[in-house]
Amino acid sequence: MDLKSYFKPLSDEIYHSQNNWQTTQIGYQIQSNNSITFPEYKYCEIALFNIREYQGSDNLFTDKECKIRKEIYSLHFDTPPRICDLGFLDLSDSRKESFKKIEEVCAELLKNGILPIVIGGGHDITYALYKSYSSLEKSITLTTVDKTFDLGIKDEKLSNTNFFSKILEAKPNNLFHYCNIGYQTFFVSPLAINMLNDLNFDSIRLGNVTSKIRNVEPVLRNTDLLSFDLSAIRHSDVSANKYSSPNGLTGVEACKIMRYAGLSDKLSLLSICEYNQLLDLSGQSSQLISQMVWYFLDGVKSRKNELNPNIKNCIKYTVSFDDGKNEIIFYKSNLSARWWMGVPFKNLDSSNLDYYFVACSYEDYEQANKGEIPNKWIKTFNKLS
Repeated sequence: MDLKSYFKPLSDEIYHSQNNWQTTQIGYQIQSNNSITFPEYKYCEIALFNIREYQGSDNLFTDKECKIRKEIYSLHFDTPPRICDLGFLDLSDSRKESFKKIEEVCAELLKNGILPIVIGGGHDITYALYKSYSSLEKSITLTTVDKTFDLGIKDEKLSNTNFFSKILEAKPNNLFHYCNIGYQTFFVSPLAINMLNDLNFDSIRLGNVTSKIRNVEPVLRNTDLLSFDLSAIRHSDVSANKYSSPNGLTGVEACKIMRYAGLSDKLSLLSICEYNQLLDLSGQSSQLISQMVWYFLDGVKSRKNELNPNIKNCIKYTVSFDDGKNEIIFYKSNLSARWWMGVPFKNLDSSNLDYYFVACSYEDYEQANKGEIPNKWIKTFNKLS
């Protein structure tokens, strides 16, 4: 597959200015798509690119060079992951064809073990990003950082307000689990919250995120695809978004979430959506977004290669229920001090029970010791049964 034909190069100004970056700045260390060369992406760990697809959103795009890119390039990073910048995805006249291009590009990168960082587009491009996993025949966990659930009304055209319902209806359906981080109760119908619970999905309201942000880490450790809607961040921190509101995550909290995402060995695709450059008059939004990407890269650089717990390098804890008739097994890593719990299921290849490992927190272990089964365990068990 020739990825070069899918992208438009960066401006010559960006290319020529790379000689002016200091050796510790990302702009000096990154391979970029320009009028002379295309990055050797197969040798990279991460591929960054822009998408200007906003037909399902009230936000707008501009043909000018992306402000976020310039801000990312200016940041200092001592030996970042091997990263390339593929430029701007060349969209088609047909929206359906543009979504197909997004799907094909991300599938190609994923097959080569390259983590795409997608910047721009309406939040509904998450549908195409999700579909990119179909060719891998892999069930995934999707997590969105968003002030609402984007369920919309059935039979409406795909947009940033209903794309999640389209994902639920997609065939084949490869969605194993879904979690929303940061929803604001006054934007969400109680019926929608009940529906997610009935599907054994998870949602964490904004207040619970801000009061105990460390509890977001296990969620992201279970995540394959993270889609971050900038409307989840309060307007005073990101104003370049038509959907922003007075309440939301702070810039510091957004950066913490991004570092947790980078640390996740399972996470293989990141999207930052709904950036409206026309509203970014002061450049503060592009600065924060670039810092969010920096924290994500810092997390990736610090990964521990713990996709699942290495049993030999863990302390095992067994919590018994019902006078010893039932139990939950926990594992604490000696390497990172992170926790997992095993959820039993019948292996179709044998008559023996196998275990699906779910990232959890010390609080889940404490809850089990009090005789309460953690919700993560119950919901995962229901899915595997």
